[in-house]
Amino acid sequence: MDAGLFTANNVWMMVCTALVFFMHTGFSLLEIGLTREKNTINILFKNVFIICIGLLLYYIGGFNLMYPGDFNGFIGFGGFGLPIGADGLTPEYADGGYTYWTDFLFQAMFAATAATIVSGAVAERVKLGAFMIFVIIYVGLVYPIVGSWQWGGGFLSTLGGDEGGFYDFAGSTLVHSVGGWAALVAIYLLGARIGKFGKDGKPKAIPGHNIPMATAGVFILWLGWFGFNGGSVLSADPALTSLVLVTTCLAAAAGGVSAFITSSLLYKNFDVTMFLNGILGGLVGITAGADLMSPLEAIAIGLIAGVIIVFGVAFIDKMKLDDPVGAVTVHLICGIWGTLAVGLFGDKAGLDQLGYQLIGIGAAAVFCCLTSFIIIFALKKTMGIRVSKEEEVEGLDIHEHGMDAYPDFRMNQQS
Repeated sequence: MDAGLFTANNVWMMVCTALVFFMHTGFSLLEIGLTREKNTINILFKNVFIICIGLLLYYIGGFNLMYPGDFNGFIGFGGFGLPIGADGLTPEYADGGYTYWTDFLFQAMFAATAATIVSGAVAERVKLGAFMIFVIIYVGLVYPIVGSWQWGGGFLSTLGGDEGGFYDFAGSTLVHSVGGWAALVAIYLLGARIGKFGKDGKPKAIPGHNIPMATAGVFILWLGWFGFNGGSVLSADPALTSLVLVTTCLAAAAGGVSAFITSSLLYKNFDVTMFLNGILGGLVGITAGADLMSPLEAIAIGLIAGVIIVFGVAFIDKMKLDDPVGAVTVHLICGIWGTLAVGLFGDKAGLDQLGYQLIGIGAAAVFCCLTSFIIIFALKKTMGIRVSKEEEVEGLDIHEHGMDAYPDFRMNQQS
């Protein structure tokens, strides 16, 4: 391979790594904006912790657990640290798409994303210490094991023999649903925030304190998806990278429009939070097959994802589950939809492929629900996972961090 092409490929992958890193700013702003000001520092602390510990865990063993080399297809381990091979910095590695170091860093950014999904769902009432222990176990062990089943050459990637098996281009299941299943289990075991459901059982709105900040977060996430999906091409291939960015953006736009129209027809108002989550639903939905779809198919996937968002949020409320940011609907339900869409649209559409997709969804569901339940239930029975009523009412910022995100605002309120 020409040295210039190898360099261009690697530079593109490093840019994509930076974009995926930037997504953590978007997640932070979105979670802050959709929750109350008294818990702002707590949410920021969790998001900073996730990216820092995620990188370290992926270095210690996660990368080699996810990409173990030859293994039994279910679990393998290539050793601790980053033992770079002789060809790790040459075009011989990864067909000249990137170097070993770039590979590690790009994949590490994905690992941290799965835990960030859980952070939003459990916001405003989870004990920080319990959450941090959960993140260490889930990101360090569960996420890379599931990822190895497909991206590491495990059993999901070989279901169909030489024709290929389960397909997940950039992680509708392997990233978003992995985080989504854990979020679902967590909010079930944690319980709803005080005041979320009245005595009649009907859900009550708990407005976020800064919708402009949430909107900025979504735009940052959309930008970050250029790296999330664009980098999953694993090179700077002009044709495929361009197609992926087009399908990604069209699905996002269609998801947003579909969600706000569906929401306005049902609730007779123009809800910007539904609009925002519709965009995210479209992004998650296209992620599994962004390289396989035509522009029109991407729009169809996004349109359906937007409808799913509206009804999914209502369904979660009906089940008396409290998800302050809509993480379960966006990442789990739309992640399932996007994974199934690979068997319904695009180059791989067909009954066989649909069957492979269902197997992949089921395998991830069973493993992630089981492991997350064991981890969170054990924490609940030992150190506890929920803050006290006093702490929740007064805010986690003061009680767990001893500071206020908006001290001037609070002083003005008291004076």
